[in-house]
Amino acid sequence: MTDAIAKRSIAIVGFMAAGKSRIGRALAHRLDLAFADTDSIIEDSFGLSVADIFLQRGEAEFRRAERQVIHQLLFADARVISLGGGAFVDPVNCDLLNSRASTIWLDPPFELILQRLRRSSDRPLAANRTEDELRALWAERRESYAKAQVRIEGHDGDPETIVDGIISALN
Repeated sequence: MTDAIAKRSIAIVGFMAAGKSRIGRALAHRLDLAFADTDSIIEDSFGLSVADIFLQRGEAEFRRAERQVIHQLLFADARVISLGGGAFVDPVNCDLLNSRASTIWLDPPFELILQRLRRSSDRPLAANRTEDELRALWAERRESYAKAQVRIEGHDGDPETIVDGIISALN
């Protein structure tokens, strides 16, 4: 690992089911850094799943907790951070992440995301949405994701190959 990579956290951004947690874990392992998944941290703090937080407390309460967790992580030791799909859409989060971390946008094709979402039942913003509604949300969020410092396109292969691409882009 290069010194430049070791000094800053690396934040993985992208749409739900883009592979942020899986790739983030593999990247953290490769770089010998701690890994943090903001959704998991928030679930632990509430004692509820993300879906139940949305249902019982509302999206605004979830986003408040998400902003707080991101802030705490960025002012701690360098690590790989997997963000929830909506975290980087928040301009405060986006600016803070871009100033204190290296931001990586995982950008697989929508069709791959849709396949993954159909296999999952625990994504509150995907539940009960049609394919057209999901595509519209995906398209809407792309403008925010494009503010990340690095974009990794079209991946459905070996996570280690994707990690290689991220490390190469960061060096």
